[in-house]
Amino acid sequence: MSEKAGAAEGRAENGRARGGRAGAAPAERIYNRIAVMRVERGVSRRSLAEALGVHYQTVGYLERGEYSPSLHLALRIAGYFGVPVEAVFSTEPFPLIGHDER
Repeated sequence: MSEKAGAAEGRAENGRARGGRAGAAPAERIYNRIAVMRVERGVSRRSLAEALGVHYQTVGYLERGEYSPSLHLALRIAGYFGVPVEAVFSTEPFPLIGHDER
């Protein structure tokens, strides 16, 4: 993984820890790897937003876990990256890549 992608993973993970709807139960939180996948592929938020037909700020809200996508949008995001939806979204936090589990 590139250094840039690793930084995006850390930012996304940090955002998820703080993000989400106020008062949302942990089971309702949706975790994602949008920022990591986007950075790994060299895609800007604006480019991704244009391809998905959403505002670029929506991509930022999704990446930070401040907004949960509809099923339709989640499927479009996964399709854009050419991966199954479960590779992008999860109800459990994604492990940080490149960090030793101790």
